[in-house]
Amino acid sequence: MYLALISLPQLRAIKFMKNIKGRISIIMPAYNESEHIAASIDETAKTFSQAGADWEILVMDDGSTDNTYDAAVRCSSLYPGRIIVQKNRVNLGKGRALKKSIRYITGDYVVFLDADMDLHPLLVQTLFDIMRLDNADIVIGSKLHPNSVVQYPFLRKVYSKVYYWLVRLLFNLPCHDTQTGLKLFKTEVLRKVFPRILVKKFAFDLEVLVNAHHLGYRIAEAPIVLKPQRKFGRIGPNAVFTIFWDTLAIFYRMNITHYYDRIDYYRRKNMAKEFRRMRK
Repeated sequence: MYLALISLPQLRAIKFMKNIKGRISIIMPAYNESEHIAASIDETAKTFSQAGADWEILVMDDGSTDNTYDAAVRCSSLYPGRIIVQKNRVNLGKGRALKKSIRYITGDYVVFLDADMDLHPLLVQTLFDIMRLDNADIVIGSKLHPNSVVQYPFLRKVYSKVYYWLVRLLFNLPCHDTQTGLKLFKTEVLRKVFPRILVKKFAFDLEVLVNAHHLGYRIAEAPIVLKPQRKFGRIGPNAVFTIFWDTLAIFYRMNITHYYDRIDYYRRKNMAKEFRRMRK
């Protein structure tokens, strides 16, 4: 049963995560989300509590210039021991914020969930269902899934379709949409993949999935219900150019220099150099 096709009021009556063994860590990266962050944390916390899951939320404020951090801290006091709030001093990019977040979580599963609530946390059940049925290590929400219900501008649809074909051509990934802000991972996958990641911003998701696929982890897709909460999105021409450039850089590192295959060698080499320096 795909819960993405059921209305939210109907979903609220389902005790859907009580059979999941292990803790779920929800990572919520945020940048200048002071208007939404408290409501987003509260909605996510209530959703997972009512669902019967063992959960924690990590809010990673990526150098916001508004009151996002303070609002998140105030909200965390309502759920003692369940909500962690961290902040970067400056804006480093969503990818860097997600990568840093792995230091603070304790869960067996990790959910990436955007702070704007374009994607409701109830949809996570669909991802868990597919992870179980497909024996997957990673499940990603996809705007291009045939069962998805999406409401977003025509230009964004064009971007998504063009980027899908570019990614398909360069990497042949077994998925259609790498950029949707709802993903589920087994924590062990991220701990293996994150040390290989260099991209700090929008193409971070792609680099994670490309490396996970390269290491043999199984990726599956899930349908979503997408309801944008902002009138205007944050993906402009500069972001599109950055994504395109970073995508080519990932291809170059994977297929030309084979950087990802030699990263352990580079790491050992640097450690040996540092050890020799310390002995002098």
